[in-house]
Parts: sequence; C-alpha cells; structure tokens
Amino acid sequence: MSESLEKQVRALRGREDGALEALVEQYTGPLMGAAFALGFSETDAEELVQETFVALLSSLDRFEMRSQLKTYIFGILYNKAGTLRGKQRREESLDPQEPAAQNRFDTMGMWTSPPKGPEDAALNDEIREWIARCSENLSLAQRAALCLKEVEGEETEAICNVLRISHTNLRVLLHRARNKMRECLEK
Repeated sequence: MSESLEKQVRALRGREDGALEALVEQYTGPLMGAAFALGFSETDAEELVQETFVALLSSLDRFEMRSQLKTYIFGILYNKAGTLRGKQRREESLDPQEPAAQNRFDTMGMWTSPPKGPEDAALNDEIREWIARCSENLSLAQRAALCLKEVEGEETEAICNVLRISHTNLRVLLHRARNKMRECLEK
C-alpha cells in the first residue's frame, strides 16, 4: 500500500479541508468521460458522477486500500451506471405512451399531424351544430343525398339505387342542398 494513498484516504475520512475538493477536481473529468463512453447523456452523466462521489464518501470507512482509490471510484461508477441503466429500462417498459408518441413525429422531430387544441374542438363542435341546424331546412331527399355523398362518401350509383332516383335528379338534389347549406351558413 502506498503512503500517498493512505494519506489521501485518511484526509478524506477525516473530512480535512480541501481533500474532497482535490478528489473531485482530479476525478470529475475521467468519470464524466467514462459515463459518456457508457452511452449516458450529459445530464445522466453528471448525475452519475455526483452519485459516485456521494457513495464514495459514505463507503470510505469500508475501503480497505487493497486497490488504488481510482479503481475503487470507477468501480462505484460502474455499479451506479448499472443501477441507472436498469432504472431507465424499467421506466421505458412502463411507458406505453412512448411508441404512440414516436409515431407522431417524423425523422426531423416535427409533428406528422399537429395536435388539436381546445379551440379547435370547440370550433368543430360549433360548426357541427350549425350544419345540423342548417340541414333541418333541407328536404328529406336533399338531406339524404347530401349525407350519403358528403358524409358517408358513397358512390353516385349507390346513392341513386338507395334513393331510387336518376343521376340527373341526384345532381339537382345535391346542387340545391349545397346552395341552401351555403346560404344558411353564410348568415
């Protein structure tokens, strides 16, 4: 066992002035580098290094000096890294929103379709209400033709069969229904 190691550990155990600051200054850079090499983000790496120093201080009394202090500190870092990685995996597996959230963004991180806000929902409700009111002014045949064509998206042939009308009659019904709806909504 080296005399300098024993002196450094004694200073840390005794909480001598400057001992901890010197240790932090000496090992923060290498510990951050190791955390980055393990694939952690800057925020996680900083947290990991802080937890390493806290764990070192709480376990100094158990350090038997059979290895270098650097080896002991890096051992703590690797154990803390394993714990943090396990915690992150558990959090990922518990978050059912993640796959759904990923589908909402493109490769550049932009919305594939922006979310609708409360104003949009209120406006949609108001528009639906006005459409319902205005459709009351239509004849039954006009309302049925407009609903089947515009809402249900049915083909012209199918609408003509359901309503038992000709193609020409359907065009007239749709034209008149759209005009009445436009006039009503404009008011």
